[in-house]
Amino acid sequence: MTRLIPFNRRSDNLVSSMTSIHDMLDDFFSNNYPTTRSLARDTFKLDIEDREKDFLIEAELPGVDKENVSISMEADCLTIAVNVNEEREEEDKERNYVHKERRFSSMSRKIYLGDADVDNISAKLENGVLSVTVPKMAQVETVKTINIE
Repeated sequence: MTRLIPFNRRSDNLVSSMTSIHDMLDDFFSNNYPTTRSLARDTFKLDIEDREKDFLIEAELPGVDKENVSISMEADCLTIAVNVNEEREEEDKERNYVHKERRFSSMSRKIYLGDADVDNISAKLENGVLSVTVPKMAQVETVKTINIE
C-alpha cells in the first residue's frame, strides 16, 4: 500500500507542527521567498495609479487566462476576481494513479473609485499583467459665485 501526505495538509502531531513552523521560518528568511509565492497561497498584487484623466490599475496574474478573470463595477467599487481551475478532464487508462493533485484558486480585490466613468472602463491582459483603465468623470464645478445687488 502506498501512503502519501497531501500537499499543504496540516498534521495534528507536535513533531509535524514544529517542522511546519521551522519550514515557514526558513521560507520567510530565505532569499528566494518572494519568488516562491503562488496564487494558491496568496492574492494577486495591485498597482493603482491616479493619473490626470483616469486611473490605471495593474494586477499581476502570471499564468492566468483572460477567461478566468472577471471585472465588475458596482456602487463606485471595482472588483477584479480570478478563478483558476487546473484540472485535466482526460483519463489516462495506462497509468494507475495513487494520488493526483490539481490546483483550484479563487480570489478577488476591491478598489473604491468614487469618480469613475463606468461606461468607458477598458481592460487588457498581456504577459501576465492585467491593465484596467478607469476614466474619471468630468469634474462639475460645485462652487458658484453669487453677485450682490
